[in-house]
Amino acid sequence: MLLIVGLGNPGTQYENTRHNIGFKVIDQLVLDFGANSISKSSFQGELFKAPNLLLLKPTTYMNLSGNSVQAVKNFYKIDIDDIIVIHDDIDLPFSALRFKKGGGHGGHNGLRSIDAMVGKEYSRVRMGVGKPEYKSQVVDYVLGNFSDEEQKVLKGWINHTTQAVKEFRTKGLDEVKSRYSLKSYQE
Repeated sequence: MLLIVGLGNPGTQYENTRHNIGFKVIDQLVLDFGANSISKSSFQGELFKAPNLLLLKPTTYMNLSGNSVQAVKNFYKIDIDDIIVIHDDIDLPFSALRFKKGGGHGGHNGLRSIDAMVGKEYSRVRMGVGKPEYKSQVVDYVLGNFSDEEQKVLKGWINHTTQAVKEFRTKGLDEVKSRYSLKSYQE
């Protein structure tokens, strides 16, 4: 069973922010698979089930995402090799898509929390959101909404990402990486 985690923050004020791109991919996967909600308060998140697949949106706020991932991992006895985390990445240009296994958190508090709770050797789907001009602007930037220009490619980029994530069910990381990595999404 795969556990696919999309990172974000709960609440309508965060719904369309760069930090919530992981939630947007999970929302699309839930629709595509017709997944059913199996959420429990102990999971600290919205959990959905499709055949051989769990889809998780932690509702702990970004900085405590690891609590939710650990709760679901332990309950369903999921191996770290079967966890895929989808997250925003300011070190990649907007609409870039990269895949990797393990590594550092790069200052991302959601990844830092997951690393601390379950370890680092899970697969990552890195969705580039670009970065602000100054480091002091990072928080406002990732908690800001996508620009009008970015909105124009958002749906296609999310659909491309969901297709890549679906491939993880039957293909390895290397094949998904070679087929779906993007420098930027083009319609």
